[in-house]
Amino acid sequence: MTLRVTGAVLTVVFLATSAAADLLPLAYQVTGVDASDMLNIRSAPSTHADIIGSISPFATAIEVIALSTDGKWGKIGVPEGNGWVAMRFLEKAPSDDVNQVPRPMTCMGTEPFWAISLYPRGAEYNSPDTGVVPLSVKSERAAPQGYLLTLEEGPTLDRTMIIARETCHDGMSDREYGFTSKIFVDAPDGNQILSGCCTLDHR
Repeated sequence: MTLRVTGAVLTVVFLATSAAADLLPLAYQVTGVDASDMLNIRSAPSTHADIIGSISPFATAIEVIALSTDGKWGKIGVPEGNGWVAMRFLEKAPSDDVNQVPRPMTCMGTEPFWAISLYPRGAEYNSPDTGVVPLSVKSERAAPQGYLLTLEEGPTLDRTMIIARETCHDGMSDREYGFTSKIFVDAPDGNQILSGCCTLDHR
C-alpha cells in the first residue's frame, strides 16, 4: 500500500503542531469582530451554551488558559469563574522578549492579601498594610514551565518570585487561573513566603 500525503494534510498537521507548541496561558486580542458587535463568552465550549458575558471588539490582554479538545474554544477568566470564547475571533498578542515575564501580569494572594503587578514600564506591590509601593526589577529569567524574577523594594527588601504554569485557585471564587506564584520575601524584620495566582488578563 502506498501512503500519499497531500499539501492540505501537511498544512493541517503543521498548524496542529504549531498550536500544540504554544504554551498556555497566553495573552490574546480580539480580531474579526465588527466594531458594532461584541465577542460572546459562553458557559461551555459550544455555540449552544449560555452566554455569560461579552468582550469588546477592541479588547486586548485576554488570557487563554486552556483549549477545548478540538482547539476551537479558549478558556478565559470571568469575575467568579471561567468561560469560553471562540478562538477564531482571537489572535495572539504581540510577544515581548521571550526571556522576560510577559506584561501586563498581576499576581495576588490571600491570608495576607497582597498583589504584585508587572507593567511594560514598571512594577508595584500592594497590600492593605503598605498601600501601593513601587518595585524595581533586579533580574528575570524564563523557562518553558514559567519564570523567575527578583524585585527590589528599597535597599533592604527583596521579593523573589517563581511563577509557574500550573492550575491555581484563589480560594475566594470558582475561577481557575493558569499560573501559580511563590514569593520569598527577604526583609530586615523577618523573612516569609507568600503564595498566590497570576493572570495575564487585563481587560
